[in-house]
Amino acid sequence: MNDELLDVVDDSDSVIGQASRGEVHQRNLKHRAVHILVFNNSGKIFLQKRSSSKDRHPGVWDSSASGHLDAGEKYDVAAIRELKEELGFSPKTPLKPLFKLEASDATGQEFVWVYRCDSDGPFNLNREEIEKGDWFSPAELDKWLEKRPQDFAPSFPIIWRRWQRAEK
Repeated sequence: MNDELLDVVDDSDSVIGQASRGEVHQRNLKHRAVHILVFNNSGKIFLQKRSSSKDRHPGVWDSSASGHLDAGEKYDVAAIRELKEELGFSPKTPLKPLFKLEASDATGQEFVWVYRCDSDGPFNLNREEIEKGDWFSPAELDKWLEKRPQDFAPSFPIIWRRWQRAEK
């Protein structure tokens, strides 16, 4: 995993080089990622609990699917790839781009495009990446985030709050 080749980007998200995943994280370099929020017909969101063997943020809850862009990869392509890799799922309709987060300490120096996908599943979870997954109503998730923010990957509360603002 640390051998993955990622694009290193500048403050405006323009590629300035490439480095291994391990080097990117060790040197805190800016890079790119995607997060996908999957909602079902009942309005619930699917969240994944990250595997305890993950090197970053193990055992916490996170977006439905997420991951780094490979070197040279486009955000839209990475979002589809991550759904397939993590959830074993290929969407029948195009993903909806929602918003982009700027790279910061809170995002682990990742520029993040967030997408929406509407699906009821079923999903085939990649057990190397995901311990388990479940559906939550927005109200349940709001209460959980308020009481136990430590249960989530650091960028997820930021994504969730931004999604809520965009939906109003």
